[in-house]
Amino acid sequence: MKITNICCIGAGYVGGPTMAVIADKCPHIKVTVVDLNEKRIAAWNDADFNIPIYEPGLTEIVTKARGKNLFFSTEVDKAIDEAELIFISVNTPTKTYGTGKGMAADLKHIELCARQIARISKNNKIIVEKSTLPVRTAEALKSILDNTGNGVQFQILSNPEFLAEGTAIQDLINPDRVLIGGDSTSEGQQAIDSLVEIYSNWVAKDKILKTNVWSSELSKLTANAFLAQRVSSINALSELCEKTGANVNEVAKAIGMDSRIGSKFLKASVGFGGSCFQKDILNLVYISKTFGLNEVADYWEQVIIMNDHQKRRFSKNIVQSLYNTVAEKKITFFGWAFKKDTNDTRESAAIYVADDLINEQANIALFDPKVSQEQVLADLNYLETRSESENKKHIQSFQDPYDACKNAHAIAILTEWDQFKEYDWKKIYESMLKPAFVFDGRNLLDESYMKSIGFVYQSIGS
Repeated sequence: MKITNICCIGAGYVGGPTMAVIADKCPHIKVTVVDLNEKRIAAWNDADFNIPIYEPGLTEIVTKARGKNLFFSTEVDKAIDEAELIFISVNTPTKTYGTGKGMAADLKHIELCARQIARISKNNKIIVEKSTLPVRTAEALKSILDNTGNGVQFQILSNPEFLAEGTAIQDLINPDRVLIGGDSTSEGQQAIDSLVEIYSNWVAKDKILKTNVWSSELSKLTANAFLAQRVSSINALSELCEKTGANVNEVAKAIGMDSRIGSKFLKASVGFGGSCFQKDILNLVYISKTFGLNEVADYWEQVIIMNDHQKRRFSKNIVQSLYNTVAEKKITFFGWAFKKDTNDTRESAAIYVADDLINEQANIALFDPKVSQEQVLADLNYLETRSESENKKHIQSFQDPYDACKNAHAIAILTEWDQFKEYDWKKIYESMLKPAFVFDGRNLLDESYMKSIGFVYQSIGS
């Protein structure tokens, strides 16, 4: 099938950037991104390009393609009807209710998409899973589409994203691989070839990997699980380093030079965050338990346990270092996003460290260059630990990092924004209460320099 019209359901962190790049690289294809969230679509269509997602390079690509062959709309039915190929890129959070609560993926949005596609479609379509989904979700999708539709034929493909926020545009333009899973039938293979043809406009054919649907779905979960496992492994060693006098950065460098191991994802920190790692590992745990593979489930669950422990350990260390009380003390947070170069805060370590410290009656002054006070409060309120008014009382966002540090007892670095390294730390030190503490949760700053200024400086794993 020759694809001339694409619809993507979901204008979030995956759908928006992915479709922007496809539109840029395939000017002969009309790409429409749809979402029921009117505020989000309005932001994508903002005349001044104040788009809702911060990602280096994204605004430039949207600027080039928007209004030409890239469109953002709330007219979901119309876009579905016109498209030959439909990407499903909606949220699949961890269930908070019922069977699988706390582990399984909540697929209610996926099912709603399938039923809407089935109701609207009047001709054959290719449906592409772009959201991170449990293994064999495609089977459920096909069942809904085939049994509730208008008799048209649907082919289901799995095309998981392997994007790292902060480098998503480069990851899309020059991917390590593009994975496409589909049926082994002739119709399934034709559908795969249709999607391959789209990516071939800018991706070398040898980087496009074809598999069956189940392998593609599981590969996404497994990739994130392996990466998260490395983070938890080095974080587990960071605690041992602190007890023995070893330096985790030196240990990481030593083992990272082993070609069998490599250096990536070996930086000790306060813990991983984001929308994928924790959700996908919990999904893997749930699938394993469903099949009675309890030892497999226990193995992967330990990655999450270690990550949670690292966050609790970080906040506990702040309290202990500040003479076992932080009540009414001002603690400055540098960073709220889960990593640099993004405004995504999902599962950010900063949320949980803040929650712990507010429980101890600390007052938090926050600076993050891309995260609003509204989002910060939404993240804390979601935990339902305390009332919204109580959260507002204990956390305040600042537009200027130096203002955030005035009369603070301590600074906690929670996001590795590069600009933090460029600040006038002598000026910051002079504005703080003494002794002035810095708790570096990202191993971002130079320890000897910070100590030479006068800071009581503590980093992870040293």
